[in-house]
Amino acid sequence: MSRSGKPKLAVFPKCFMDQLCVDRTMTLFEWIEMAATLGVEGLEFYSGFLEDDDRFLNGIKDALARHNLAMPMLCCSPDFTQPDPLRLKKEIDQEKRMIEITAFFGGRFCRVLSGQRRPELTREEGVAQVVRVIKDLLPFAEDHGVVLSMENHYKDNYWQYPEFAQKMDVFVDIIEQIDSPWFGVNFDPSNAILAGEDPLLLLDRVKHRIVTMHASDRYLKYGTLEELRKEEDSVGYAKRLSHGAIGEGLNDYDKIFSTLRSVDFGSWISIEDGLEGMDQLRQSVEFLKGKIDRSFGQHN
Repeated sequence: MSRSGKPKLAVFPKCFMDQLCVDRTMTLFEWIEMAATLGVEGLEFYSGFLEDDDRFLNGIKDALARHNLAMPMLCCSPDFTQPDPLRLKKEIDQEKRMIEITAFFGGRFCRVLSGQRRPELTREEGVAQVVRVIKDLLPFAEDHGVVLSMENHYKDNYWQYPEFAQKMDVFVDIIEQIDSPWFGVNFDPSNAILAGEDPLLLLDRVKHRIVTMHASDRYLKYGTLEELRKEEDSVGYAKRLSHGAIGEGLNDYDKIFSTLRSVDFGSWISIEDGLEGMDQLRQSVEFLKGKIDRSFGQHN
């Protein structure tokens, strides 16, 4: 799969997750209208935004087309460390449906995760189960022309436990056992920071496997990373954690983009930002456009 060329920008509405997924005070149609003003090429969807209904899906597809927006990557949070076989099958079946929906929108990438880091689960058991499940999904993904992208993840908004493969050694252990053109990495530098690790070190280890990227910047509103980790085993994100405007947090985007350029990365970068609203999201879009221009050439 060729990834050469200049990266394209998408946005993900981190700021409106609850409105779109929980209390439903915002529709996906409304988000598309708002996002169309940002000057990006695509929108990354989350599985929780969607209704599995033909009328709804066709309407969303039409709305994207009206604004000349792609849906290149679908953000899913499959829980592949489920110990119950019936619940695990449900997670697998849901991921298959999301692969189908990715293909329906003309998308190329559908996220996979390892699952939750349940206290009773050993590393060996978890790695083996996750590798087996993802490998079993690859023929289905290939049939639909969709690449499964595994993220070095922190925690889904609606999970109790953090990601099983949050730590670099576990994450790398999993991806090195899956060799397929239909599988790659969705790199998120901020999540490496939350794991207490150097995102540039992780990037160097996985740079040849990266197929998409999440651009974000994290900072702690108060306290330390050690204090944050004491709050991990609760539903959702800790209140001390925040997404900031990109360029104002802990990530070094000059070095990140230099490494991506060295491997001819030319795929999608999706912006996870805007917790303080659309103005912050616009600021992050402009910041990344400037970085892409300097690192990869002028942005169209």
